[in-house]
Amino acid sequence: MDVIVEILREDWADAAVALPHYATAGAAGADVRANLPEHDRAAGMVLQPMERRIVPTGLRVAIPQGYEMQIRPRSGLALTHGITLPNTPGTIDSDYRGPLGVLLVNFGAEPYRIAHGDRIAQAIIAPVVQAAFVTVDALDDTSRGHGGFGSTGTR
Repeated sequence: MDVIVEILREDWADAAVALPHYATAGAAGADVRANLPEHDRAAGMVLQPMERRIVPTGLRVAIPQGYEMQIRPRSGLALTHGITLPNTPGTIDSDYRGPLGVLLVNFGAEPYRIAHGDRIAQAIIAPVVQAAFVTVDALDDTSRGHGGFGSTGTR
């Protein structure tokens, strides 16, 4: 089954910036690009160490009901420059119609320049299951029991 995500470009957005696109036939994530306002396009955006900023994509999306769009970091940016998402994965709900911005953080030691049109994140379309939440008098026992953070060891 093909899942179709409808996309609307913002009035100010540069139509020459590519829409989200899968780089290879086996890619799970579609590359999402920075689409900067006209006054920032030449200089780009500079993300200082430990700074967080929302980078505009110039897009609005309509995700089919029963799905979400997850926004995830690009591994190369994280490894090479320390650029990642502080809320990864970011979730875009099927009923959201506002601007699609990507919240980036620079954990690197140097300022990082985001150029107009750069690939800044990847989008994953995933099915969503909504659960019913009910109170009970007790929970069933498991072999893990109350073991929390670190309880299963590191090896």
